[in-house]
Amino acid sequence: MGRGKLRIYLGAAPGVGKTYAMLSEAHRRVERGTDAVVGFVEHHGRPRTEVMLHGLEEVPRREIAYRGTVFTEMDIDAVLARRPAVVLVDELAHTNVPGSRNTKRWQDVEELLQAGVDVVSTVNIQHLESLGDVVESITGVRQQETVPDEVVRRADQIELVDMSPQALRRRMAHGNIYKPDKVDAALSNYFRPGNLTALRELALLWTADRVDEYLRQYRTEHSVSTIWHARERIVVGLTGGPEGRTLIRRAARMAAKGSGSEILAVYIARSDGLTSASPKELAVQRTLVEDLGGTFHHVIGDDVPASLLEFARGVNATQIVLGSSRRKTWQYIFGPGVGQTVARDSGPDLDVHIVTHEEVAKGRGLPVARGARLGRGRIVAGWLVGLGGPALLSMLLTHIDPDLGLANDMLLFLCMTVAAALLGGLLPSLASAAFGSLLLNYFFVEPLHRWTITDPKNIVAITIFVFVAVSVASVVDVAARRTHQAARLRAESEILSFLAGSVLRGDTSLDALLERVRETFAMESVALLERTSEVDPWTCAASVVTSSGKPLLRPEDADVDMPVGDNMALALSGRVLPAEDRRVLAAFAAQAAVVLDRQRLVGEAERARRLDEGNRIRVALLAAVSHDLRTPLAAIKAAVTSLRSDDVAWSEEDEAELLASIEDGADRLDHLVGNLLDMSRLQTGTVTPLIREIDLDEVVPMALGGVPEGSVTLDIPESLPMVAVDPGLLERSVANVVENAVKYSPGGTPVHVAASALGDRVEVRVADRGPGVPDSAKDRIFEPFQRYGDAPRGAGVGLGLAVARGFAEAMGGTLAAEDTPGGGMTMVLTLRAAAGVAPVRADLPAQATT
Repeated sequence: MGRGKLRIYLGAAPGVGKTYAMLSEAHRRVERGTDAVVGFVEHHGRPRTEVMLHGLEEVPRREIAYRGTVFTEMDIDAVLARRPAVVLVDELAHTNVPGSRNTKRWQDVEELLQAGVDVVSTVNIQHLESLGDVVESITGVRQQETVPDEVVRRADQIELVDMSPQALRRRMAHGNIYKPDKVDAALSNYFRPGNLTALRELALLWTADRVDEYLRQYRTEHSVSTIWHARERIVVGLTGGPEGRTLIRRAARMAAKGSGSEILAVYIARSDGLTSASPKELAVQRTLVEDLGGTFHHVIGDDVPASLLEFARGVNATQIVLGSSRRKTWQYIFGPGVGQTVARDSGPDLDVHIVTHEEVAKGRGLPVARGARLGRGRIVAGWLVGLGGPALLSMLLTHIDPDLGLANDMLLFLCMTVAAALLGGLLPSLASAAFGSLLLNYFFVEPLHRWTITDPKNIVAITIFVFVAVSVASVVDVAARRTHQAARLRAESEILSFLAGSVLRGDTSLDALLERVRETFAMESVALLERTSEVDPWTCAASVVTSSGKPLLRPEDADVDMPVGDNMALALSGRVLPAEDRRVLAAFAAQAAVVLDRQRLVGEAERARRLDEGNRIRVALLAAVSHDLRTPLAAIKAAVTSLRSDDVAWSEEDEAELLASIEDGADRLDHLVGNLLDMSRLQTGTVTPLIREIDLDEVVPMALGGVPEGSVTLDIPESLPMVAVDPGLLERSVANVVENAVKYSPGGTPVHVAASALGDRVEVRVADRGPGVPDSAKDRIFEPFQRYGDAPRGAGVGLGLAVARGFAEAMGGTLAAEDTPGGGMTMVLTLRAAAGVAPVRADLPAQATT
């Protein structure tokens, strides 16, 4: 029995029509004769969705009692007993009621798939586990019900159910999603246009990545090597030279012309570790390409053009950006160069752009070191020179000048041996020495054309020739091996330096580090495995897998595994590493363990910080509820109790006084609760200002309604430019600042509110003659639940200035405290002047005197 197939309808938000689309699919399958049933579908009281259930067989749900209430969940046993071809299971991320067989509904679906039943399900993008933090930062709501991304990625089909934010809000307003009493709250909170647009973009990007995975998998399975222009991908070839920044910026401009374009910068390093690249310049270019939204890749390859083309075709790139060669003219005798070779071999499906820059033809900044791992061409050349050179030299000396002398002949043959050693290494040079000695004996030592030597002096000469030739060849080979060792040590030192720097900076994520390991050692899969228990000994903490690789779940499945302590191992799959590479791999493994521990510590520190912040706010709220909120409530309660008393006959003046006391207490409560709600919105990041142009004299006077008459003097010139603000937020911010100033200003001394313009900013200054605040406390008074000095408990919960600053910053302005000349404190609210208004020049007197 095969595994069932999973089809998922993915939506950006509730109400886009996922369940409706799933039910429509069920009706189409039933009409085609497919045995489809409803395992669990929740219509949420939506009439059009409920109608779609008509005509479909529903498997009875299982009733579960929990805490005195009866809930219904999908009955897996009933579905398996019915054994349909297709079952509909709504809300994949749902958490089952305690007492169910599985904790999560996706686990129920997994059980059905294992039984060979096809499943059609639905899920919203905000329920994917990896996007929880992103969705919370957008909407201010933490999703409690989530589903692992891998469960959704394993689906055989994923269909995106899309709808524009405007259409979804219209559907909401018409009552097609929620009941009428919940529509206004939903539209003003979760279903705001900005939230819906961001969630829609998340859904589109996630689905596009999934489609990209399908495309790569298909190309790998069918061995498709040609480029499919499904998406613009621009590969930038870097050498580590100074021209790399120019190439990256040019590629970014090219990518900006097409929506969805992707930049991939790649540096090809030779396997011997010898390179002319500057590590510092490469680090700068990596930062630049990541800042521009691209990715940086480090690839090992001895043939740079072939490796670059292989990488470009592997990522399905459409364009390659290379810089004009920095080689001087005479250096072209060694070959056409990387740019011309890539352009020649790229084929018709890959465009190559050669970009000019300031370093063209200036030569390379560092000489290219010669490695000891010789290529096939050099080895062949060494054998040709070592064997063909002595033979050709013998023919020339025999026919041109046979009487040159044995000593000169030996020096010429020795030159051939040295040339063979420089080109091909030890073996060609040894063969050249042996072959040259035989030719010297046959053609130039008496008796000629015989393999014998009669003169003892000639025997000594030929013996010395062979000894010198072998010695020179050995020295050249030892020097080459030492050069190779130095190159490896240099490459290792650069890698270890990178790891040490990343440890100090703490700027390398675990996934990025594993990707660096994969690229450095040219592997297919890399995983950091951790031992958790004896029953299930290994779990994967993080992994990086290419399209041709396979996930690693145990060290035994890997080609290379590097233990890290007793409970962790770094596993690699793709090829077996030589022994000399394991030292660097051990450093990577140790760094991976450090990064994993750091991530966990950071997470624990963040949770502790949130708990501490929540505890601090909770204590402050308890203090506010215990006194600042109870005081006006007690006054209201006393006044109401007095009015309702039948034992006292209250006069009209007394009743008016009691009613005024009730109104005053209600106003204080309204003010305190309003500040608490405003602070909550600021803390959760849900304040969305609606900026428009307005005159200050239309807003500031309205903010003075909560202070006693005559306690404020106002100076707002009519010549001031308009400001770009949210009128409601500005009014609340000014009101809080003025009320705070009036509270601390001595009786009979009004607070002065004035406005002025300077440049492209407009300042509103609120000056009082109160006790003032020292410089050390000027920033602290803007923190939530802070009240300076001996402020009375009834003066509020210490949120007014915090809310005022939060609203000011949300509108792009600032709020700061200054000393009032002569005593007191001045609050300076700085706002942006409206666009298109000419900057105001400060009117200064022609002469200033002191």
